[in-house]
Amino acid sequence: MDHPVHGSEEEDAENSSIGSSSPVNSPVTDRNPSPPPNRDVEQDGEVDAIGETVYSKHWLFSTLTRLIQIASEQHLEDSDTPSQLSKTDEDDLCKVWDMAMDKDVAGFLQEFKAADIVLEVIAKSQCPRLTEISVGILGNIACFPDTCVTLSKNNDLGVVLLLLLGDRDPPTLLETCRLLLTCVSHREVSSLWLERVRQQACVRSSLCFIMSSSTNTELLVKVGELVDKLFDLDEDLMKAWVTAGSQAAEAEEDDGEAHVDVASSLLEAAKQLRHDSPEGLEVYLHALQLLTTIDEGIQTLVVPGGAGEAVWTFLCQVLSEDLCQPGDPPVILGEQKTLLVHALSVLSALYASQHQDQNKHNTLFSLVGSMLRVLQYHTENQQSKKENQETHGSAGATQEGAEQEAELQEEEPGQEEELQALIQTTAEFLSDVITDLTVEAVSDLVRRGYLTEKTCLPAMRSMVPQYSPAVQRLAAMLSDADPVLADTVRKEFPVSELSR
Repeated sequence: MDHPVHGSEEEDAENSSIGSSSPVNSPVTDRNPSPPPNRDVEQDGEVDAIGETVYSKHWLFSTLTRLIQIASEQHLEDSDTPSQLSKTDEDDLCKVWDMAMDKDVAGFLQEFKAADIVLEVIAKSQCPRLTEISVGILGNIACFPDTCVTLSKNNDLGVVLLLLLGDRDPPTLLETCRLLLTCVSHREVSSLWLERVRQQACVRSSLCFIMSSSTNTELLVKVGELVDKLFDLDEDLMKAWVTAGSQAAEAEEDDGEAHVDVASSLLEAAKQLRHDSPEGLEVYLHALQLLTTIDEGIQTLVVPGGAGEAVWTFLCQVLSEDLCQPGDPPVILGEQKTLLVHALSVLSALYASQHQDQNKHNTLFSLVGSMLRVLQYHTENQQSKKENQETHGSAGATQEGAEQEAELQEEEPGQEEELQALIQTTAEFLSDVITDLTVEAVSDLVRRGYLTEKTCLPAMRSMVPQYSPAVQRLAAMLSDADPVLADTVRKEFPVSELSR
């Protein structure tokens, strides 16, 4: 579930559209808005405070009434020029946004029919900032299970929020995606939201447009999280979006209009986030990995003119230039394991589907080098752990050492599982590549410094015994490519051991 966020007090007027050539930044927040004055006094015989808070029911009621009034006044102006909020109105509405993070306030807002108020505001608003704050308030309300369920059952609100994905104001889009992600992630109402998404074809085109054209890092990350969640929850929805993208591409040839498919959109967003947000890049690589788990996804990638070749080139660049680099400490695998396994999983699926495509072999040498390095660093890490355990065991652990060891043991299960997934993926992919290599290619790998004793032996240990045929093949080819290394390999891995 998303964490609540505060309303901001300032917004750069230039950040009003997506797809511009300059980066689009999020609204600037100098500080959290101050809560309204404490009104814990009786009014008309009732305590004015909301639940256990110091917030005033009367003040909140008045501010929400003002919210409707502002939207109505803007609606009557009937102007094509976006309206602006006064400083006082914006400050008060941001206080409500901030207050909605409190469970009691969220419940009170829900009882006060906040969803219906926001619907009316969105319908009438001529001010992007007003729309953003209104959706942001709902986003904070939805962070609590009970209010999330109640909001989600409002069908009119659901329809309007999905239509808002076609807006052109990045802050409004950000808050809309945050709210949708919160609701979709709630188990009790996720199926309701998935059905709405399936029914509105514009959701796919709106999200693809954002992913392929926005330069707003925060927005791209949130859209990626939403798309990844949708795909993870509903494979049929993912298939439908992929198929719709393929049909749109065919229509493009007829009508001459540009239609962006899902895979290309995911790739463009990943490129944008490559250097700005490792977390965001991870989200998009996982979404691409999900595409490769269905036949429709693979087909849309490998079809002539599809995004497969561009995805292959991009991921090879990420691996060869960004991740697990020569000179990095072996422990870097722990930090990068998720990115690495997503990237290698996608590349492995593309490789298996495009054996006949020779263009990708332009990047194959550096890819093999990256995989060898992953297996090398893993072996070095394991050896280092073993030596540390032996040292602590013989010398007796200090209290501080024992505490550190206990912390490592608590963190290890989940991390170790992810690391093993990376090693398994790498070993399997490398064995597939080795099976296709020629003696000339192996000689080239030796000449370029990718295949050395330091990288070769750890890789072979990782592949034995499950992928022994590939190890045998590599050992045989090394006899011609590098006889000295071949002798070392034969001593380390006798033929009898590889034949088991």
